[in-house]
Amino acid sequence: MSNIYDTANQLEREIREMEQFQELSDTFAKLKADEQAFGLFKQFQEFQMSLQQKMAAGEEMTDEDAQQAQALAEEIQKEALIADLMRVEQSFSTVINDLNRIIMTPLRELYQD
Repeated sequence: MSNIYDTANQLEREIREMEQFQELSDTFAKLKADEQAFGLFKQFQEFQMSLQQKMAAGEEMTDEDAQQAQALAEEIQKEALIADLMRVEQSFSTVINDLNRIIMTPLRELYQD
C-alpha cells in the first residue's frame, strides 16, 4: 500500500507541470512586470482580505466599503493583464475543483443515503 502523503506530494509536482498551471504562472509573471497593474492587483487583494476579516469578526460591510469595492471593480475590469489573470485562474480553478471532487468521493459516498 502506498503512502497517501507520497501520492499527495506527487500530485503537487504534477500540478506544477500542468499546462494550466504554467499558463497561470506565466500570466502572473506578466502582471507582476507591469508596476501599475500589479499595484492595482495588490490593492484589490488587500481590500478583499480586509473585507474577509470584517466578516469573520461579524462586522457588516459599510456603504464606504461597497463604494470602494465598486470603484476597484471598475478599475480592474479596465486592466487587461488582470482580466487575463482572472480568466486563466478560472481555468486552473476548474481543474482543482475537479481534483477536489474526486478526492472527496469516499466521504460523499460514506454520507449518502
